[in-house]
This record gives sequence, structure tokens and C-alpha cells, in this order.
Amino acid sequence: MNNFLTEHLIHRDEDFMVIHKPAGLLTVPGKTADLQDCLINRLLQEEPKTLLIHRLDRDTSGILVFALTRIGQNRISRQFQERQTSKTYQAIVAGTLEGEGTVDVPVVYDPSRPPLHIADPAHNKPALTHWEVLENFQIGGAAVTRVKLTPITGRSHQLRVHMQYLGHPIVGDTLYADEQHQALTPRLCLHAERLSFQHPATDKMIEFHCPAPF
Repeated sequence: MNNFLTEHLIHRDEDFMVIHKPAGLLTVPGKTADLQDCLINRLLQEEPKTLLIHRLDRDTSGILVFALTRIGQNRISRQFQERQTSKTYQAIVAGTLEGEGTVDVPVVYDPSRPPLHIADPAHNKPALTHWEVLENFQIGGAAVTRVKLTPITGRSHQLRVHMQYLGHPIVGDTLYADEQHQALTPRLCLHAERLSFQHPATDKMIEFHCPAPF
């Protein structure tokens, strides 16, 4: 293993490996030549058996699991598809939130403004996010709130759109926050901090943590 895999590896066994994806790196390649540098291509250079299971947005950091066998890929992928995994994120959002709550509003792609998604109560595919306040503080004199986010469904941009829908967009979000809140931090403050699922070989429930870097 060379530096990238060594620096970002959280766990590895025969069937899969758990990686800490840095912010600003695509999970898979984009459509154009300038978007070929991505996490899976970097991993494949060092571990040719790497197989995709799930993704994170380019600007989101945190835990991603990749399979190393077809059995591992099939069994873990099925858990994601059937919502049998458990995952939590940490985010810093604009303004002051208190307590906890749930956002239950469908999130759909907006073809008029790619790559944006929107909250659309009239849509038929549900999107559900639970949020819980961890702390209130300030960045550069602006009130912000650190929250734990638990997505019950897994729609694209779900957490970012749901926080915007609440009126508390994630700071550093160049798609869904206004310019003032984009400028508070140099990155999107959204991080996949915990993931649990059943081991594909033993069926034992296993859990991984990756502390938020912000």
C-alpha cells in the first residue's frame, strides 16, 4: 500500500475495507476528462480488487465502505438498498437550532438547475431525516449549530436539502447556502461519522467511527 490508502484506511479484512474519504474528492469518476481523479480510481491503483458499494457527495467527507470480493459487494450493497445499515453524519448549520426533530419531505432532482435538488412535498418518494443539536457556537461572529443527522432514507443531496428546507443550510455549502454562509468555512461542513452494518461473512453487526474534522 502506498500513502493514500495507508492514510485513509479505517479497517480492512478479506471482504471489504472502510475508507475515510476527504472532502473535495469525487467517489467515482465524472463524465469529462477533468473529473477522472476520484476515490475509487485512487484505490484501484493500490488495490485492484476494490469494488463500489455506495457513494458520498464530492464535498462530503467521512466513512465509505468498498468491497474486496463479489460476495462482500452483494451482501453489503443489499443492506444499503434495504435500509438495514445505520449511519449518522455531523454537520454545522447556519443559525441557532434547539433540541431535535425530523424532516419528512421528499427530495427530487431539479432538471432546470443541475445538479440541484429541491424539497417537493408533492412528490411520491419519501425522504426522512432526523436531526439532533449537539452545540451552539459562533464562526466569525455568525451563530451556527453543530447537529447530528440521521438519514432514514438515502436520497441524493437529502441532508443538504433538508437543512436548507428548515432554514438552516449547512455552512460552506456552495449549492444550498447563501454567500454569507458559504464564506464561513473553506469546505462543506458535512461529514459521515458513523456506519454500522452486518459483516458479509459472519452476519455480526459491526460499527465504524470517523471523527468530524471540523
